[in-house]
Amino acid sequence: MTQYDYDLFTIGAGSGGTRASRLAAQLGARVAVAEEDRIGGTCVIRGCIPKKLLVYASEYSGHFKDAAGYGWTVEWARFDWGRLRDNVQAEVSRLSAIYETNIGLSGAEIIPDRAEIVDPHTIRLVGSGRTVTAERILVATGGRVVRPEGIRGAEYAITSHEAFHLEQLPARAVIVGGGYIALEFAQIFHGLGVDTTIVHRGPHILRGFDADLHAHVETEMRRAGIRILTEATVTQIDLSGAGYVARLSTDQALEAGVVMYATGRRPNVEGLGLANAGVRLTAAGAVAVDPFSRTSAPSVWAIGDVTNRVNLTPVAIREAVAFIETEFRGNPTAMDHTMIPTAVFCHPQVGTVGLSEAEARVRHGPVDIYRSTFRPMHHILAGNEERMLIKLVVRAADQVVVGVHIAGVDAAEMVQLAAIAVKAGLTKAQWDATVALHPTAAEELVLMREKVA
Repeated sequence: MTQYDYDLFTIGAGSGGTRASRLAAQLGARVAVAEEDRIGGTCVIRGCIPKKLLVYASEYSGHFKDAAGYGWTVEWARFDWGRLRDNVQAEVSRLSAIYETNIGLSGAEIIPDRAEIVDPHTIRLVGSGRTVTAERILVATGGRVVRPEGIRGAEYAITSHEAFHLEQLPARAVIVGGGYIALEFAQIFHGLGVDTTIVHRGPHILRGFDADLHAHVETEMRRAGIRILTEATVTQIDLSGAGYVARLSTDQALEAGVVMYATGRRPNVEGLGLANAGVRLTAAGAVAVDPFSRTSAPSVWAIGDVTNRVNLTPVAIREAVAFIETEFRGNPTAMDHTMIPTAVFCHPQVGTVGLSEAEARVRHGPVDIYRSTFRPMHHILAGNEERMLIKLVVRAADQVVVGVHIAGVDAAEMVQLAAIAVKAGLTKAQWDATVALHPTAAEELVLMREKVA
């Protein structure tokens, strides 16, 4: 039997790679995990965690405004970007250190180096020049931001990576994109006092979400004062004094202190040597895997965003657990990628699980739609005109709820709980049989009785 240096060699110490490495080591496997950047991956270092902290900060301006209706007089409020930025980065460092400590405590070895695959069982560590062997190789390198190509002046633009480290906030920002990252950073900038414009090439923001949901969010973001320019692209970025001018396909010219691209991410596969092991990629450039995260090379597996299945941190973690169950516990387990809840931390906040109305009609035929829009009680005394949307998509044939879509205060928290019922396949009658919790916005989930479509 061939002797290898490691039973498992993981490339990438993000959420998925870290979880798989720790679990394998705890089972007694000889494990190494290589990471050329900081431990923790996109979520911890430049994604979910620091972004959510910035979102929290951006919401205070709205809270101060609403406070007057509740009898509070806020005489002054001064915002310090440098303090917020540094506090967020301190928390990122704290979490990264915890990840690193936990890997070590599990018994896995951390190798701070870039790893490249030489053959199905051999890995070269670029920095040290050392080569090691492993029975199994797990690719968990995540994704990378997409930068614009072929646009004059594109080098002046930033991405979400740089946005966390700005020396100072601009007076005006132009954000290119219409998905999660674009809307969330629009919320952050706008809430922190930056004049913010979204430029999106499509007819509406949040492509792929339920039509009522993206229409509602677009309306409310505009009501809040964020400009949204759809069916437009940036054709050129010019220097202009201390800032820039973004020139659009619509002949508009937008002055800004920051132009930020948030136009998506791609699987991080460049330079990994995947072809050396016979690992096949999909047409979209992701690592092709089967339901058990096996690649076309018998000794190589891949999990997380590098596979471009469902690019969410909890999904990468679940895929890691399924990989360990299958390969180290002898319990073949495939990750179920259906009915996964997701949230967009813009304003209003978005929480959704299951099928959109359009998807449900294609997949199931007739559906029943229940929809409610209203001003949450929290907004009444404040004089806040922002409205909330709650929508249920019900399969007509058996009355199973197959989609829940919420936009408004605490939408993400509501959908996490609603996802349990959707995943369990509960019917509308079972939702209706649940006693409402009053007074809450969430009670609408079990009070809607009249079909709107």
